[in-house]
Amino acid sequence: MESITVVSLLDVISELFSEEISLAVSNTYEYIYYRPSKRIDLKIRPGDPLREGTIAYKAIHSKQKVSEFINRDVFGVPYHGMAVPLFHTGKLEGCVTAIFPALTNGKLVVTLKTDDGWIPLPFSQVIYLESKEKKTYVHTNEHCGTHKYSLQEFEFVLPKDYFIRCHRSFIVNVNHIKEIFPDTHSTFILSMDNGDRVPVSQSYSSYFRRLLGF
Repeated sequence: MESITVVSLLDVISELFSEEISLAVSNTYEYIYYRPSKRIDLKIRPGDPLREGTIAYKAIHSKQKVSEFINRDVFGVPYHGMAVPLFHTGKLEGCVTAIFPALTNGKLVVTLKTDDGWIPLPFSQVIYLESKEKKTYVHTNEHCGTHKYSLQEFEFVLPKDYFIRCHRSFIVNVNHIKEIFPDTHSTFILSMDNGDRVPVSQSYSSYFRRLLGF
């Protein structure tokens, strides 16, 4: 067998993980590999330095496995992860970090901002969320309002059992999907029960199909 590069080996290993888990590898001072997932992307690039407060930084400096929740102050979004230091012949060489979404201890409602004030609504009433013109819109049968969270931040708050990211600009509640129609280039159009139509992009189509089982 010809020699295998580190990146190609890591790409294969990353396939063993769930599509909801991002994988990062670093040496003792910077990241050398990063594969984002469909549910969380910390926008890490190879060559980025390890930042104080991250679990990779903590694992390197403690020389121990670290598993904890990191708030949004570090990468702009909250995340939960596990970092394990790498040793070679007793010398610390770096660490591997698994980054995955976890539900926060937030409230079970989404509070919409409207022209007249704010409306708290249960998650179950949310049909879909849309990112448009640098704002996040929350759509229900009776209301449409904005929220300060980005879609990526909402992925940590909404129950992942029935909220699915289907497009870089949309998250849908699968309980409100009326029909699914094929579209061009392996994409889909979702007919929601409020009459709206939501696209499933090509980059999310296989992930979406796997989660819905079709």
